[in-house]
Amino acid sequence: MGRRPWSMASAEHPGSPGWRGPVAPCAAGTKTKRKASATGPDLPHPGPEEDLDADSSPSPNSSMTTRELQEYWRNEKCCWKPIKLLFEVASARIEERKDSKFVMYQIVVIQTGSFDSNKAVLERRYSDFERLQKNLLKSFGEEIEDVAFPKKRLMGNFTQEMISERKLAFKEYLGLLYAIRGIRRSRDFIDFLTRPELREAFGCLRAGQYTKALDILVHVLPLLEKLTAHCRVLVVPALCATLVCHRELERPLEAFTAGERALECLGAREGHCYYVPLLEAMIRLAYPLGKDFVSLQERLEECQLRKPTSRGFTLKELTVREYLC
Repeated sequence: MGRRPWSMASAEHPGSPGWRGPVAPCAAGTKTKRKASATGPDLPHPGPEEDLDADSSPSPNSSMTTRELQEYWRNEKCCWKPIKLLFEVASARIEERKDSKFVMYQIVVIQTGSFDSNKAVLERRYSDFERLQKNLLKSFGEEIEDVAFPKKRLMGNFTQEMISERKLAFKEYLGLLYAIRGIRRSRDFIDFLTRPELREAFGCLRAGQYTKALDILVHVLPLLEKLTAHCRVLVVPALCATLVCHRELERPLEAFTAGERALECLGAREGHCYYVPLLEAMIRLAYPLGKDFVSLQERLEECQLRKPTSRGFTLKELTVREYLC
C-alpha cells in the first residue's frame, strides 16, 4: 500500500458506508435536535452542542449555595466544550510506481485548546481529496459552493511551486469543511480521515496479524473518537477489534479495558449488533481477571429475556466482517 504511515465497516451498523437503517439516539435521556437531510448524509447530531438533560441540572428548589451553583455550571461548561480540530498539511512527497506518479500529502490533525498528545498523522493523495469533493458535492452542494478546491492542471503538477501551493490550499479546504457542522459529522468526511487506516487494520485482523492491526488501531482510534464525539457508538467496531487483538495476543487486561470503553459507548443500546457478543466476550474475560462478571451476566440475561434471539455471531466473527469492501 502506498498510503500507510498508519492507518469503518459493514452495512450492518450505523456509520458504515453501506448502512441505510434508522439511527438510534446517541445519548440515552438526552433531548436532541435533529435536522432531516433530503439526501441523508449526516450522522446523528446529539452531543455537547445539544440541549441539556433536564434531570442532570439542579432543580429550582436546589439547596446549593450561589457559589456552589456557579462552580457547578463552570464545571458543566467545561464538560460541554466541543472538540475542535486543526488541520495542517505538513509535508508532501512524490511517489512513483510502475504505471503511475502522484503526490502524497501528509496531514496532521490536532485538537485545539490543550496539548494534544494524540495528534493524528495520515497521508492522502490528490485523488483522495478529489473523491471527497465529488461525494460532498452530491450531498452538500449549496453548503460548499464557496469552498475552493484546487484543480488539477494538464502540466506542472509535480513542480515544487505547485506542490507548496496545494499544501496550503488543502489545509484551508479541510479547515473550511470542518467548520460546517453537517459536513464534519458526515460519513464522507469521517471516512476520508479514517477509513483507509481502519480498512487496513481490519484486514490485518482477518489475516491474524494482530500486532500490526493493534499498531494501526492505536493511532487511528484517538482521531476517530474526536470525529465521532457527537455519537460515540460509531467507535464501537474499532474498540471491539482492539479487544479481539489483545485477547488473541493473550493480553486479557488490555482486552477487558478496550471492552469497557466499547460498553460505555454502547450504553443501553441492546438492539445494536455488537451488544450481546461484546457482553459475552467481557464475561469470559472478567472471571479469570477477578473482575465483576456478575453484573455483566445480569445485563446479558436481562437483554436476552427482553429480546430472545437465536445464537448469533461471536465478537471475533463480527469484527472480521467489517471493512470487507
